[in-house]
Amino acid sequence: MSFSAQVKQELCRKDGGCPHCLRAEAYGLLLFGKQFGPDGLQISMEHPEAARRAAQCIAQAAGVMVEVSSRLSRRGKTPGAGLCTVSVEGQDACGQVLSCFGYSGTEAPFPLRTQNFPHTCCLAAFLRGAFLSCGSVTHPQKEYHLEFALPRNDLAEGLRQCIASIPDLSIQPSCILRKGSPVVYLKDSEAIADLLTYMGAPGGAMELMQAKMLKEVRNNINRRTNFENANLDKTAAAAARQVIAIETIRDTVGLRELPQELREIAVLRYENPDLSLRELGESLTPPISRSGVNHRLRRILEIAEDLTAEKQNGTEKK
Repeated sequence: MSFSAQVKQELCRKDGGCPHCLRAEAYGLLLFGKQFGPDGLQISMEHPEAARRAAQCIAQAAGVMVEVSSRLSRRGKTPGAGLCTVSVEGQDACGQVLSCFGYSGTEAPFPLRTQNFPHTCCLAAFLRGAFLSCGSVTHPQKEYHLEFALPRNDLAEGLRQCIASIPDLSIQPSCILRKGSPVVYLKDSEAIADLLTYMGAPGGAMELMQAKMLKEVRNNINRRTNFENANLDKTAAAAARQVIAIETIRDTVGLRELPQELREIAVLRYENPDLSLRELGESLTPPISRSGVNHRLRRILEIAEDLTAEKQNGTEKK
């Protein structure tokens, strides 16, 4: 079962609430369905449990007969997946449903009527119905994405404003056109989790946040590993330059010409190119600090550079 199907299953277990909430959920289911008008009311969905809930909500809210049918569909990634159709047929029954939601039946197109969800709990029920009808959410291990694929362009702004108006939450969905059809979507993980919780799927929200935390832990580990590897590369490159400088001094004037403190660290570095500065300092008698080792090695590099420059100048004069 996909993550989106799990969330819808959780929403279907949510108590319908008061009669106003039941009507608001039925309204959200129908308004964002495949067909909404006096000639027919129809919703297509891939989840049988959601289809049964939709039929029950509509029947109880509007007092009409609701038909549920299913057939195999090639749509989707699951072979043999079923497509359920929830429908109200007949002009009298359709007119009764439209009247229940405050429509005369002559509107074209049918606008989103906020009067059908007058309370905060009703708004949650309306959005739950909309999500069951046309919503989906991607598994958080892949990406953070929740969307409503709407049947009509004129519904997009109304739905976006409804989501943005949720009390005590700061959710700002975006709208795009995909193949000519409007999509209202969220990409922010916290906003998605908040909306899922608000609609009645706290389990889905918790799974999303757990997946986010796991991603962050993995990313922190990767960043730390990359940082340590970069430091190792930097240390190795510095040690290589120091060894070359020591060889330059040895092959020109000889290490005996170095002061005792520099000769000591030069021999130690040459014999232990893999030791860190701190480890080099601890190997000396008496031990010295990391900054002390770094200072002595810089002096060795400068001496080697001077010797190389003198050699180049002498070659040019000849």
